[in-house]
Amino acid sequence: MALESYLGVDARETSVRFILAAVTVLGLFAVLPRPAFADDGPFGIDHRIAYDNSGIWKRKIQIDVEYATALTVIGGALWEGGEDRLGRTFWQSFDSMAFSVGAAQVMKLTFSRERPSTTADPNQFFKGSGNQSFPSGEVAEIAGAVTPFVLEYGQEHPAVYGLEGLVLYDMIARVKVRAHWQSDVLVGAGLGTAFGFYAHGRETPLILSWMPHGVFVGFKKQF
Repeated sequence: MALESYLGVDARETSVRFILAAVTVLGLFAVLPRPAFADDGPFGIDHRIAYDNSGIWKRKIQIDVEYATALTVIGGALWEGGEDRLGRTFWQSFDSMAFSVGAAQVMKLTFSRERPSTTADPNQFFKGSGNQSFPSGEVAEIAGAVTPFVLEYGQEHPAVYGLEGLVLYDMIARVKVRAHWQSDVLVGAGLGTAFGFYAHGRETPLILSWMPHGVFVGFKKQF
């Protein structure tokens, strides 16, 4: 109970997050075809699948989802300001997204893992500059962006849980175009979710606290 109180969530929300995470993982492995050979990688789950850059999995659509997520969060925070519940949640999402992307980039540079587009061996870590497969920064960004909204509004408006579909979509899409291994996207999703919990638990969002007096009046009120 103490941990749940610190995070600002109750037992029901914690259970829902666990279920959503489990569904995401199970959904990923249900959709992606399994190879004939044994899996490998740090978690024993990585394998390269048939390349698919068509339909909804096109790289262009992935980029559109990534940019739309970032613009929605940043634009929403600036428009709403930080004085009410929705605005505060946007700023928490902004924090979470920024932390997730930053942490993912540091990990990419540290682990320098080769992407499945360049090797069939998922154990190729510490290969130097240009190898940034682990973890997925895009998945971390989207998971970080949606988690505060799921925690804040999910119980009142169950449709909000549908935002997790964006995370699942990007996880599958990144693997299908051979940009990431399965462990890359799972760690990316976990990273974004963890920062989402942290950001949602802060009474005053960090980036918002950098504003004069810790307040930003949204553009909707200024105009």
